[in-house]
Amino acid sequence: MIDLIFYFQVHQPYRIRNFSVLDIGKGKDCFDDDLNREIMLKVAQKCYLPTNKLMLELIDRYEGKFKIAYSITGTAIEQFKKYCPEVLYSFRDLAKTNCVEFIGETYYHSLSFLYDREEFLDQVRMHREAVKNEFGFSPVTFRNTELIYQNFLSDLIWEEEGYKVILTEGVDRILDWRSPLYAYKDFSRNLFLLLKFYSLSDDIAFRFSNKGWVEYPLTVDKFVKWINDLHLIEKGGKNLFLNLFMDYETFGEHQWEETGIFEFMHQLPGKALKSKQIEFSWPSDVIQKANYQPESISFPEPVSWADMERDLSAWRENDMQYNALETFYEILKKVKSAGDPGLIETARKLSTSDHFYYMSTKYFQDGDVHKYFSPYGSPEQGYRNFMNAVTDLEERI
Repeated sequence: MIDLIFYFQVHQPYRIRNFSVLDIGKGKDCFDDDLNREIMLKVAQKCYLPTNKLMLELIDRYEGKFKIAYSITGTAIEQFKKYCPEVLYSFRDLAKTNCVEFIGETYYHSLSFLYDREEFLDQVRMHREAVKNEFGFSPVTFRNTELIYQNFLSDLIWEEEGYKVILTEGVDRILDWRSPLYAYKDFSRNLFLLLKFYSLSDDIAFRFSNKGWVEYPLTVDKFVKWINDLHLIEKGGKNLFLNLFMDYETFGEHQWEETGIFEFMHQLPGKALKSKQIEFSWPSDVIQKANYQPESISFPEPVSWADMERDLSAWRENDMQYNALETFYEILKKVKSAGDPGLIETARKLSTSDHFYYMSTKYFQDGDVHKYFSPYGSPEQGYRNFMNAVTDLEERI
């Protein structure tokens, strides 16, 4: 049996406005409210509302056989409430179907796991509480920001928060000869590990509209055949887990409606469910469905789902990024010691990983992706705005 697991990341950062040196100490808000509203409303109309409507229709049509999973950051939830409440209402409607699993992560989509374990756990707990309050769901599956994972993350999440499943990238250099289709256990054998099958995930998320791709166009029949063919690798009756992890904005935003992405998703469940060897599952279903003793697998170095390297270089490659990160986490300690709730909230919004992603100076394909997401004209501009905002924060303590 192949358990087809669709997991979608839903996230929006608080973008920093053009914050100059002259703005430091003037009591101005460093975040660009107009830009954040504009982007939220655009993405809501192109992606969130039509895709949620489609997912709800598919759940109703297949009477519980179609299941999906989301992790929705705290910053996205806040902006739903502020700029477009109907998006939040539509996610609540999905939650009521009992066919959606909500996954835990850091509230502010931060890199705190790498710099401040106490702050990391605080944000994990904040997110768990938000998911419970908004959707009535207590997560048992965890995904760290950008699927960043290393051995001791699972120990921390299991010991402190009791999570049972964790998601990360199926990185070739870690897997070696192994397949990402199997369930694994973490190095300490406390949690189940589910690994993204990045080739098929990226066929939808990145290559779907690429007319230069050798497999273009991607049809539902072709995709379901590829899924069925995966079953040929397993001769012993073990359940396989095809983990298709992607940004939710794939639908309508990264892949526009005109590409046929909505029609593709509309047809996929029906074609997949016609196969006797494909079922839709949640990530947490692995706990019951892994009909074998999963192998333990070690991640001695951190991995992520970002860029070709699938490491931390998307956020920690150049001097600007290193300086921004080290400076920020030093100031965060001072802000938390001061105890001002407003300053702590501002600091945590600045902890969002996107700010450091915008500072990337990578080139070629990865560089183009960074530029696509960045609201700034250059990595240097992103760095200057961030550092001025952090300096202003320090002066306000």
